[in-house]
Amino acid sequence: MAESSGLHSSALAALAALLPENSSSAEAAFLRSHCAAAGASPSDAPVLKLAEQLALRPVEIMTVTLACAVESDLMCGRAIAHLQAPVGGSRPTLGLLAVAFSELEAERNIIESIVTGKAVKTGLLQLLNESAPAVERVAAVPGPLCLALGGQDSAWPGTRLGLDGYPETPLPPSFVAEAQRQARALSAASPNVLVLRSGSLAESRAVAAEIATALGGRPLFIEMEHSGPGAKEPASLNGVGPLLLLRQLVPVFCCELGPGERRTVPTTPGYTGPALVLCGHEGSIEAYGESPPAWIIGVPRRQERRRLWNLAIGKGELATRLSTDYRHGSGRIAQLGRRVRQRCLLEGRTRPLFADIAAASWAAEGSGLESLAQPLRDQIPDEALVTGTTLREELSRLLLRCRSRESLIEGLGASALARYRPGVRALFTGPSGTGKTLAAGWLATQLGLPLYRADLASVTSKYIGETEKNLAQLLARAEESGILLLFDEADSLFGKRTEVKESNDRFANAQTNYLLQRIETFDGIALLTSNSRARFDPAFCRRLDMIIEFPMPGPEERRLLWLSHLGSHHRLAPRELNQIAASADLAGGHIRNAVLTAAVLAQAKRRPIEYDDICIGLTDEYRKLGRQAPHDLARAV
Repeated sequence: MAESSGLHSSALAALAALLPENSSSAEAAFLRSHCAAAGASPSDAPVLKLAEQLALRPVEIMTVTLACAVESDLMCGRAIAHLQAPVGGSRPTLGLLAVAFSELEAERNIIESIVTGKAVKTGLLQLLNESAPAVERVAAVPGPLCLALGGQDSAWPGTRLGLDGYPETPLPPSFVAEAQRQARALSAASPNVLVLRSGSLAESRAVAAEIATALGGRPLFIEMEHSGPGAKEPASLNGVGPLLLLRQLVPVFCCELGPGERRTVPTTPGYTGPALVLCGHEGSIEAYGESPPAWIIGVPRRQERRRLWNLAIGKGELATRLSTDYRHGSGRIAQLGRRVRQRCLLEGRTRPLFADIAAASWAAEGSGLESLAQPLRDQIPDEALVTGTTLREELSRLLLRCRSRESLIEGLGASALARYRPGVRALFTGPSGTGKTLAAGWLATQLGLPLYRADLASVTSKYIGETEKNLAQLLARAEESGILLLFDEADSLFGKRTEVKESNDRFANAQTNYLLQRIETFDGIALLTSNSRARFDPAFCRRLDMIIEFPMPGPEERRLLWLSHLGSHHRLAPRELNQIAASADLAGGHIRNAVLTAAVLAQAKRRPIEYDDICIGLTDEYRKLGRQAPHDLARAV
C-alpha cells in the first residue's frame, strides 16, 4: 500500500496511540507523523471494493491494510518491530492488532474476529506461526495479493496469467461468436461453469481467453491434480479468490483425463464468478454436484480454415488446397504456419511450398505423441507399390474415401447424415510380407500426411485402465495432429471378446469394448493390419469402412516385384527372371530380403547381381520359413 493511503495512515495512527508519551525514537516520530492524516484516498479503492465483495469486517480491513504496508514500507516494519520488542518482529501479531484496533469492535474479541473472518478463510490474510500462542501469531498478506492491492499483476504459484508467452492462435469467426454466446450464458447462469473439450491445448487456451475477454476479464490458468506417473501437485487455491476479484480474472482449470476418470472442479474461497475447465474428450467433470455444460470445440468449416491458412502462410493456392484437403484445427494450423515461416526464413524464400507443410507436419502439436507412436518417415512412391489389379483398385477407393471424407455426405439423406463421422477406419489383412505396411506408407504419401505406427509396448500396460488411458491420449493426439495412424498386428488390441472365466477376462473385455467405441468416434484416419480377419470381433468389423485383403502374389505379380526390387543393376536374363517368378512362391517382403542378400554378394565382388546370387538369397528365405527351396532354384547352393 502507498504511504498516501488514508487507511494506511489510519492504521499507523492507531499504532501511534500505543507509544509511551516520552518516546522520541525515529519509529515513534514516523508513527506520530500519520496521526494528522484523515480522509479516504484513491489508493484505498481496491481494498475497499474487495472488502465489499468479501464482506470483510472493519478490523479485517485495517489488518489487511497494515499487513500490506509492512511489505512495501520499511519504516512501517521498523515501527511495528519497535512496538512489539522483544517478542514480535516486523509483521504485526494478533496481540498488537487486538490492542491497536480495539475500538473498531468494542463488543467482540478482536483476535476471534480476525481468526474466523472472511479474510483468513479466503486466503487474503495468512496467520503464521501455528504453534505459537494466538496473541503471538503473525498476520501477513501473500506477496501476489499485496501487488494486486497496489494495482499490479502477479501470477499465483502454480498458475499462469493470460496468454503471454504462448504462441498466438487465431480463432475463426464462428468460434469467437460462440465464445461470446457462452460468456453471456455464464454471466446469467448459476452454477456458472463451462467445460471446453478439445484435443488441442493451444486452441482451448485461445477459446478460454476469448470467453474471459467477453466476460470483461482475463484468464488465470490453474493446473488441476491428476493421477498416474508424473502427476503434478495441485496449486493451492487458498488466496486465489481475492486475486481473481482484485485483477478481474476468470479461473481456467486445466486437466488431463483418461477414460472413466472424473474430476471435481475445486471451489475457490471468496470467488463465486464464472469458471472454465479445459480438458480432452475423455473423462467427466463435476461441479457443484452435477455435470456442467460442455462446448466440444470441433474442426472449423472449410472457408474458415482457408482464412486461418491465409493468416498462417499467406494467401494463395496453397492455402486453398490445404483448407480443402486437411481437417486441421485452429491450434494445429497456427503451429504449422509458424514452422513453415521459420523454414522459409532459413532457406531464404518468401513463398511457402507444399513440401514445407509436409516437413512441418511431422512435428506434433504439444508433446507425447512420439512416446506412444513411432514415426515412419519413408516416402513410398506409386511405382514402389506393386499389386494386382483388384488390390490396386481397392486401395485407390480407400484413397478417394480419405480425400472426400469431409464432403462425403453433402447432398445425402437424413439417415446418412445421422451419426456420420469424417474419420476413416480400414483393416488390411493377409499373410506376412504381402505389403500391408508398405500400402499404409503409400497411402500416407499420396495424402501428404505423416504416418505413425502405434507403439504397442508403450501403449499397453499391466495396470488396469492404463492401456485405455494411453490409447485415448494416442487417438486424441492423432486426431489433433492430423496424422495417419497405423496399428500393426492390431488383433493384439482389437481381438475378439472372450468368455469371462477369470477377473482378467472381464478387464480384457472392458478394454476391447472401449476400443470398439473409441475407434468408431475416431475423427482421423486409422489403418489396422493383421494376418487374419478371423481374429477380430464381428462388432469391430462392422465399424470399419473398408477391409482389404492382401493375397499372396501370383507369378505375374511376383515378376513385377522382382523387377521393382532389382532395378537396373543386375544381369538376369528374361528367362531366368521368369523362372524365379514362377518357382519362388514368396511374398514381396521375402523377395525384398532375397534381393538385399543378393546385393551383398554382388557388391563384395564388385559386379551386378546375377542369377546365382538370387538363388542363394532365396535359399536363405526358404530356410527362415522352414521350407525347402524349389529344386530348379538350387543350382548355386
